[in-house]
Amino acid sequence: MGNVFKYGNSVDTDVILPARYLALFQPNELAAHCMEDIDPLFSRTVHPGDVIVAGENFGCGSSREHAPLAIKACGISCVIAASFARIFYRNAINIGLPIIESPQAANGILHGDKLEIDWKTGVIRNLTQNSTYQIGVFPEFIQDIINDGGLLASIKASLQLQENTHPTN
Repeated sequence: MGNVFKYGNSVDTDVILPARYLALFQPNELAAHCMEDIDPLFSRTVHPGDVIVAGENFGCGSSREHAPLAIKACGISCVIAASFARIFYRNAINIGLPIIESPQAANGILHGDKLEIDWKTGVIRNLTQNSTYQIGVFPEFIQDIINDGGLLASIKASLQLQENTHPTN
């Protein structure tokens, strides 16, 4: 269960992680500056499992991977938006950050609401408003990427599985 941090339209990567922090690379350093230009208290009030909800075109702007990395490093379990910039969408999946594109959920969920997301059935439960939203379920290969913690980890896990299934000796 996670609390919602809600933002508007066109939250760009410069707002998610300001360019002045692009030299940072440790997850905890990125997390400390996530969303600080739009929500100075974000990094001090976010908890593991919380959710970001936003309007249209979330993650627009520069194609930096730092933005979804900073969000994931904060412990955000999912980003729900009416729509995403395509490069942000792909970067998020590649690092294992689940994202949901749902205009209905993005419009109906409010700041501070408490959510539960059932990834197997594709149901978002808004416990605060006692409402639900049906979303599409990720294809199995994307679920594997997310569950493994990102594309590279998923490839390594797949290679390890193949090695254990088909020993070379």
